[in-house]
Amino acid sequence: MQLRHLLPALILPVALAACPNNKKDERLTLGEAAEAVTEISFASQAESLTSASVEISTSFTIGQAVENAAQEIKSFVASQLPCAQITLENATLTIVYGALPGNCTYKGHKFEGSHSVSVKANAEAQVLVHHEWTAFSNGKVTVDGSADVTWDLSAKSRRVQHTATWTRNSDQYMVTGSGDRTQSVLSGGILEGIQVDGERNWKTPRGEWDLGIDGVQMRWIDPVPQAGSYTLVTPKGKSLSLSFNRVDEDTIAVTVGSNNGSFTFNVNKIGSVQNTDSSS
Repeated sequence: MQLRHLLPALILPVALAACPNNKKDERLTLGEAAEAVTEISFASQAESLTSASVEISTSFTIGQAVENAAQEIKSFVASQLPCAQITLENATLTIVYGALPGNCTYKGHKFEGSHSVSVKANAEAQVLVHHEWTAFSNGKVTVDGSADVTWDLSAKSRRVQHTATWTRNSDQYMVTGSGDRTQSVLSGGILEGIQVDGERNWKTPRGEWDLGIDGVQMRWIDPVPQAGSYTLVTPKGKSLSLSFNRVDEDTIAVTVGSNNGSFTFNVNKIGSVQNTDSSS
């Protein structure tokens, strides 16, 4: 009788020891960190391109009729990009980049494709411009989608809400996403770039990515920010922090970290990513 009572107690530890450990290894791997930097670089290139096209359509006088504002935008675009064929109907411009000879580069991007700009409101209390992009490209990334841009005159910032698909031209890698960001001018002026705060998300064949943006400084010519931080949730549910520091005119260091490790990468102007160091 005593032996029979002991058998369950003996069998239970053996059974527990034989059970596999199903807990996933949460340690950040080099591959995961590199993938995060690649995704961020791609998304940042698309954002820089569309932000440049938004910027070229901001030269108009607030408070006048929407048709007059659209006419001012048309004149400014023509002065900056003689390559653009521009059609104006009421308060909507349809721009085809590269349809005419002449310069087609703005803020470091050589524009291709088409862009529609509609001035929906132009009053002191509300300024709203709607953008639509069709096969809009700088040769590296192509964007199809739309955005609504509103201005906060007191804060000297604009809000950009977008839904778009962007494609990497080199391999036709395509993602679809949306975002809601506030953009303001860097201390060096609009010629230098913009600061961005807000959020973005996009879906890839691997799953969904969610990005929180905090004080990120973006120059027009760089593939990733030069300062600020991101919080990125990967398709596997890992929450990563990304910080940015300029190394030199051509290179920005991106550090990807979690509670279980970090990796640093150098990203150059053409978007090349190279791991430089790692620590646990």
